[in-house]
Amino acid sequence: MNKSELVEAMAREMDMNPKEASLVVNTILDSMCSTLIGGNSIEIRGFGSFVIKDYDSYSGRNPKTGEKIEVPAKKLPFFKVGKELRERVNSRTQ
Repeated sequence: MNKSELVEAMAREMDMNPKEASLVVNTILDSMCSTLIGGNSIEIRGFGSFVIKDYDSYSGRNPKTGEKIEVPAKKLPFFKVGKELRERVNSRTQ
């Protein structure tokens, strides 16, 4: 599912026009981004949690040239699935 499909599904389920659904989806995603950028985590019970993980710098290698390069430290968002979602997905795939 992509963002436009999510907007369509929300509009259909909530009986709202697509513009309103798009505003709701964008507001939720923007709030989540702002929270993570601010260094805070997000926990949605039954779904999962989003946290920012810090990664140290390291020496790497350019795969094309083989040249040694220094990869800078970075922060990346990480998603950890919640127990309820994990159980629902596993019960559907078996």
